[in-house]
Amino acid sequence: MASMRILNSLPASITRSGRLSKVTAPITAYRTFSSSTLRLDPEPFKDGKDPRTVPAASSTEKAYPNFSLRNKTYVVTGGGRGLGLTIAEAMVQAGAQVHCFDRLDTPHPDFALSQEASKNVEGSIHYHHVDVRDREHLNKTISYITKEHGQIDGLVAAAGIQRVKDAVDHTPQDVAELIDVNLTGVFMSANAVAQQMMHTKRPGSIVLVASMSGMIANKGLTCAAYNASKAAVIQLTRNLAMEWGKHGIRVNALCPGHIITPMVQKNFEEVPGLKETWEKENMLGRLAVPEEFTGATIFMLSPASSFMTGSSLVVDGGHTAW
Repeated sequence: MASMRILNSLPASITRSGRLSKVTAPITAYRTFSSSTLRLDPEPFKDGKDPRTVPAASSTEKAYPNFSLRNKTYVVTGGGRGLGLTIAEAMVQAGAQVHCFDRLDTPHPDFALSQEASKNVEGSIHYHHVDVRDREHLNKTISYITKEHGQIDGLVAAAGIQRVKDAVDHTPQDVAELIDVNLTGVFMSANAVAQQMMHTKRPGSIVLVASMSGMIANKGLTCAAYNASKAAVIQLTRNLAMEWGKHGIRVNALCPGHIITPMVQKNFEEVPGLKETWEKENMLGRLAVPEEFTGATIFMLSPASSFMTGSSLVVDGGHTAW
């Protein structure tokens, strides 16, 4: 059974089946695929008790049937690690058949744990070595998945890259690479999935992972091209929602705040003091962990958000509300 435990103030804080990854976050949480509860508390456990307990994804269907993804098939780009993989895991818990795309030859070791854990639930998780910049391969793989399942119900476009560099030092190649993945790759992934949904006359939901960085300038971090690409994704969301609404396809954007992921950890290594700066800029005084974005994503994919489209859901700990 795969499990995850996040321990407050420890340098190595995420545990999966006895392994530790180098992630820290001042939040206490516990989750298993077969557990009936997910516990989140901004303070460490006191007297061995957690005062706040909410239903976990595995019990979602019974408690809130509109949040179920049972008998649905989805693609998650950027699903080989980090936020994309964490979201894919939650979708599996909600009952979905999930196909993860990533340009990694092989996914992060956590993927194998996710596959093993999925045996305890109705959903399933699969990996495909697909680079979103390769449109022909992208289209063929999505077409294959649609034929295999007889349907496709949506997408989470989480593939993205970042480059920390002063604006004046950016080359045309730097900008092109970012736009290729963060905008064109997202656009083409959504196109490929939407075409199959239209062909099978099946309504559904597409979630494009943008960022609060598409709305603000990140204090202490120089990444103009990245921020511009995420702003473009927010606008793309509105336009695709407008065009595809008549087909019953909803399109929304998830705009996360600062998350502790491998990509962000690299930023901390490159920019001394950045982690502390970001924590101070946040109303909660901490950074997020990927698991804190799964609920918002399941909401946007599921019938629970059936009248929501063209919207950007900001989950940033209050960062943009100052």
